[in-house]
Amino acid sequence: MKHFIITAALGACILVGMPNTADAGSIVERACRESARRAASESLCRCIQNVASKTLSRSEQRKVAKWFADPHKAQEARQSDRDRDEELWQRYRIFGETAARTCG
Repeated sequence: MKHFIITAALGACILVGMPNTADAGSIVERACRESARRAASESLCRCIQNVASKTLSRSEQRKVAKWFADPHKAQEARQSDRDRDEELWQRYRIFGETAARTCG
């Protein structure tokens, strides 16, 4: 269930709009806080952002958030032969697993 909340928090980035550059460090936390999920407490959202900050660059956080608006883009990255896409996909998986383990 926590893994679902983490994934939903990333997806919520699209619903609340992308933050400006000054807010870029808290993309995930902001999306989590502004999601309508009951389990998305302030401490959980902060924990998820801490994990995102350690495992994904700011640009990666923005890119991954866009995947939720267009899931086909995520599938393209996952199946891509480009090294950069494969590396991002692996870091995204590590982020999700780490956040579920750390924040759960």
